[in-house]
Amino acid sequence: MGQHKQQQQQRWRVSGLHAFAVLYLCCAIIDLTLAEIEPKLEIFPMQGVQRKPVGKSLILTCKPIVPDPNLVSDLQWKDNLNNTILPKPTGRNQPPMYTETLSESLALMITSLSVEMEGKYYCTASYANTELMNTSVIIKTYVAITWTNAPENQYPILGEDYTVKCEVKADPNPTIDWLRNGDPIRTGDKYVVEAHGLLIRNVQESDDGIYTCRAAVIETGELLERTIRVEVYIRPVITHLPTTLEAVEGKPFAANCTATGKPVPEISWIKDAAQQNVATADRFQVNPQTGLLTINSVSQDDYGTYTCIAKNDAGVVDKKTKLNVLVRPQIYEFYNVTGVSKKEIAITCRAKGRPAPAVTFRRWGTEEEYAPGLQADDERISLEQHFDEERGESTGTLRITSTTRNDDGLYQCIARNKGDTAYKTGHITVEFAPDFSHMKDLPPVFSWEERKANLSCLAQGIPNATIEWRWNGRPLKDAYDKNLVIIGTGPRSDLIVHPVARQYYSVYKCIATNVHGSAEHDMQLKEARVPDLVAAAIPRQLTATTITFDIRGPPTELGLPITAYSVQYKEAINPDWSTALNRTWSPDSPYIVEGLKPQTAYQFRFAARNQVGLGMWGVNQQQSTPRRSAPEEPKPLHSPVQNDKEEPVVVSPYSDHFELRWSVPADNGEPIDFYQIKYCPGVKMAGTWHELENQCVSQDVVETTSYEMSRLSGNTYYRIELRAHNVIGFSSPASIVMKTTRGIDVIQIAERQVLSSATIVGIAVGGVLLLLFIIDLLCCVTVRMGVMATMCRRAKRSPSDIDDETKLGSGQLVKEPPPSPLPLPPPVKLGGSPMTSPLDEKQPLQTPTGSMKQNSTVEFDGQFVHSRSGEILGKNSAV
Repeated sequence: MGQHKQQQQQRWRVSGLHAFAVLYLCCAIIDLTLAEIEPKLEIFPMQGVQRKPVGKSLILTCKPIVPDPNLVSDLQWKDNLNNTILPKPTGRNQPPMYTETLSESLALMITSLSVEMEGKYYCTASYANTELMNTSVIIKTYVAITWTNAPENQYPILGEDYTVKCEVKADPNPTIDWLRNGDPIRTGDKYVVEAHGLLIRNVQESDDGIYTCRAAVIETGELLERTIRVEVYIRPVITHLPTTLEAVEGKPFAANCTATGKPVPEISWIKDAAQQNVATADRFQVNPQTGLLTINSVSQDDYGTYTCIAKNDAGVVDKKTKLNVLVRPQIYEFYNVTGVSKKEIAITCRAKGRPAPAVTFRRWGTEEEYAPGLQADDERISLEQHFDEERGESTGTLRITSTTRNDDGLYQCIARNKGDTAYKTGHITVEFAPDFSHMKDLPPVFSWEERKANLSCLAQGIPNATIEWRWNGRPLKDAYDKNLVIIGTGPRSDLIVHPVARQYYSVYKCIATNVHGSAEHDMQLKEARVPDLVAAAIPRQLTATTITFDIRGPPTELGLPITAYSVQYKEAINPDWSTALNRTWSPDSPYIVEGLKPQTAYQFRFAARNQVGLGMWGVNQQQSTPRRSAPEEPKPLHSPVQNDKEEPVVVSPYSDHFELRWSVPADNGEPIDFYQIKYCPGVKMAGTWHELENQCVSQDVVETTSYEMSRLSGNTYYRIELRAHNVIGFSSPASIVMKTTRGIDVIQIAERQVLSSATIVGIAVGGVLLLLFIIDLLCCVTVRMGVMATMCRRAKRSPSDIDDETKLGSGQLVKEPPPSPLPLPPPVKLGGSPMTSPLDEKQPLQTPTGSMKQNSTVEFDGQFVHSRSGEILGKNSAV
């Protein structure tokens, strides 16, 4: 334990000695380094000559390089006149040159370098109060490139010479060159490079572009570019201004003075008489961009000469025009007139305006005006016109000879000149004696059960007629009979009759009177009765549960109209009509009795009804319903489009689906349990419908009268068959043709058409093969040549040769070719009469088994090849 402690102490002593040695060595190195550093000053940036442009800011930093910065004192800057540069004073005023302490350095700050500041600047300091340090730097100045007159946007005028200005200042003097859109410009016929700019001769719009003025100072290496956008201006030109303008007094007016130029000219209007810009007047407005002059309401004082001025930065142009003011026509006299039928009537209209207006007339409600002079379609009417241009007045007179009641009415006077058209309406009244012609075809008035009746009498006449009533030749007065009451004395009068006795059903006379004459009209009050018996009721359509009748009403007479028809019906075995069922129809509805029992005899009777009541029952007849049967044919609820050459087609509004709707048909005694719908696409060829049976769809629907057909093809025809079904069977089919609209399915139809074309090509190829077969057969028969002749010659060889060449399996004596797509020609016998095969009749044929031989003759009947022994070699066989 003691030995270990001694060893540890020994290690500590060694470590201490080692650390002391290292420390001593470091101190020696530091002393040696410090002894080698020579105190000095350094200026940053370190270039001895600082070349800077006039007007720029500058900072120079002086830093002592010494072993101990704390021994540095009196660090300061001196200017080019050897004056000490002072630090920046406190306050807002900032001198052009001052010093500022930055950490261990002193900075010389120059806010704006001038030519006078050029020279040598010193940085001085003391070290350890014994050693003086100093260093210097030379500041040289130059004038940088400065653009004195080089606007970035310049605007020459079309057709003139123009100098693109580019004046530059620099010291030393710069050299100038030009570029246009990046390409150098040389002095020539078009361009001249001058000291103060670039001269462009005869400026054109094509001279628009970007020009670059480039200045370079070779001594300093300074290069500066000035981009100048040159836009060619065009002097204004007035392109449209009529020499004379016409305005209408009291109406708004507008005139255009259009001008071109670049930039767009500003347009103003001046009234020459007052030398006034009209834009300052109350009633005038001027659009300086479009040149549109508008006057709210023209007055006669607006007459005169006007100047249109167009001005832009390229120049000014003007043009004069004269404004004439037209006075609109005014109708100042147009009076209503009254005349008597069959005599002459004249109506006069007077108007004024400038120029004097033309006066004419037309009937109110028509567009056709009367022409001056006699009218071609009515020589009774003439138009007379008179003009006084000096006074600006005119007169028109419409004269009608032998007037009629049709001439009565409103007439419009029309006064028209270049300024406007004036209208005024007057009335021509044609007086005539009372007239009842409009009442001659009126039916009699009916009453029943002492109901009051109104006999209304209206007399036409001018002036209005007074009316009196007579009955049985005696005038009716208010106190004559309390059952006869008169309301009104003209031109309309109503006689209220209370027919409490049959004597009131009589003829009453209405008498109208005015200054031109009188007229009479008889009015009859008749007693109304219930309708007579129905003339006939004929069954038109019978089903097991319904009967539809054709009803012919009672004999027509001048009476109250039929308002309804009624039927009573009961089973024939029931004698009691009190238990009969009733049904009533309006006269314009189908007469159908529903809910009948199949195979049952019914009795029917019919009656007509009017306002009075129901007539007597008549037309008693018995009718039996047929036995229960399949339903009637359902009726599709679609309106097909009729085509003259083809059957009607229902057009679907969709390309891929269609909703079929129908009405419920008669079930004929058994309820309809479902409907069957079948629809097939198809086409029409040569007027015949061809369905694509393999694409037909059949569907049964229950308890509905509509079905949506989906997944249809666009632009395709479909034949749809609809049948109703009950336990007895199907109804006859209702058929319609439907066409879908064009859609994406057209592509699929085109593909199907391609397949159909391929089928046609296959048929054509089969026809060609058949033709080749017939030709080969004829060659075999006539000249013993061709494929069949070769086969026949081979058949004449010995059986052993045949066995060597061909080993026939069972049933392969004659191979059957594919069926021909076209019918074969008529029977042809081979080789003679009877036709024989090119084979020798005595030549034995090899049997399928090869063990037996027999003679054989071959006949071809167009469909089969027969051997003489009766063996059928093969249908459509080619031996």
